[in-house]
Amino acid sequence: MPRFRKIPGYATPAALAEYLTELSPALSLPLTSQPSQAVLATDWSFHDASRGRITLGNRFTILPMEGWDGSPDGAPTELVRRRWLRFAESGAKLLWFEATAVRHDGRANPRQLVLNASTVDAIRHLRQEAVAQHQAKFGSQDGLLTGLQLTHSGRWCRPDGKPAPRIVYSHPWLDSRVGLDDTTVPAALLSDADIDQLVEDYITAAVHARDAGFEFVDLKHCHGYFAHELLSAYTRPGRYGGTLNNRLHFLQQVISGVRQRCPELAIAVRFSAFDFQPFQAGPDGVGVPTTDSAYPYAFGATDSGLALDWPEIEAFVAQLEKLGVGLVCVSAGSPYYTPHIQRPAFYPPSDGYQPPEDPLLGVARLLDISRRIKQRFPTLGVVGTGLTYLQQHLPAIAAGCVQQNWMDSPGLGRISLSYPNLPEDVLAGRKLARKLICRTFSDCTTAPRNGLRSGCYPL
Repeated sequence: MPRFRKIPGYATPAALAEYLTELSPALSLPLTSQPSQAVLATDWSFHDASRGRITLGNRFTILPMEGWDGSPDGAPTELVRRRWLRFAESGAKLLWFEATAVRHDGRANPRQLVLNASTVDAIRHLRQEAVAQHQAKFGSQDGLLTGLQLTHSGRWCRPDGKPAPRIVYSHPWLDSRVGLDDTTVPAALLSDADIDQLVEDYITAAVHARDAGFEFVDLKHCHGYFAHELLSAYTRPGRYGGTLNNRLHFLQQVISGVRQRCPELAIAVRFSAFDFQPFQAGPDGVGVPTTDSAYPYAFGATDSGLALDWPEIEAFVAQLEKLGVGLVCVSAGSPYYTPHIQRPAFYPPSDGYQPPEDPLLGVARLLDISRRIKQRFPTLGVVGTGLTYLQQHLPAIAAGCVQQNWMDSPGLGRISLSYPNLPEDVLAGRKLARKLICRTFSDCTTAPRNGLRSGCYPL
């Protein structure tokens, strides 16, 4: 069982911040004396090189949350519709809709959405309905921004239920987790020509997203999927590996193509700013690193695979800014092999491990890297993550993040499933509905991995 103090035991954000200082004097939580309502109700803006200045009506973002519940052909179902409409009614002004595969074989599961000529009309109608729902509830769609996350799952593809990995490079610890060995790696390895085709697939999907009415697309570079794995392709030969410029060649080409074909479409990037080496359950169930030797596969981390490499993170974000990207969402790690740094939780999913550190450290690490990025790149629009674990203290610490310029917008992930109307309640000055607060039981992950509907089962 977890051996750490539970968040509900801390009466105030200041008490929680004091506890964090005990855990790690190098990390902190931003506090503010101003009411959360006042801080989080302010508008903000960012500049996209093609679309121009974009202004949002408040500070809240709903992060891309999927439920593994699309139709077999990748179109939205009634369950997808319910989730999107609940997000539209949340009160948040930045709706970052869920991971959508650019083609069938890039799906992470057989029910992931796919954006193509066959599904674009259904997705367009759902977006229109979501915007109309927002306007009906709040009287206006001013300051509302909708975007769609585009993805190919790469190593973690399961389009028909079984692993069907397409990898950027052979990985000594992750290949076996997706059923690969020395005899099967060559067939799974994406060639430069394969990646060239993926460039075209992403551009085509962006055109469909524009036609569906979205104002921006997210070129997903996080959580171990295809484009994120490219960032750590240090040993890959050819045009897509080795130097940082080569590892960004895919992104550069996609952005160029989208700018040419959809100049009115803004481009965002959700990325894992840092990765750690894979963890696995030890004898007592607690997560332990896979190796104590050098680990040269973690983007944004040192050779130990257990500490951040700020110069590499900084160089990557500088390239995003150079490419005209005005909006980023800062995440970390992967749910497949480092969930404790990606979505800090008191309880792991069924296929996970017990947290190797107090989850509050994972939250603070995510907030701190957002702070460093925002303060180094002040004109960049920065959406933060990891706040769900803060539970009843989320609004106050989110407001502190905004007031102290750690981020422009606090992103809501898991808590948006259990409590989609949290932004509305905070902005109205109401007390939080305690029974709706996510306690990080991880059932929203465990359920779909076992063939059940995603959602907050304790509710």
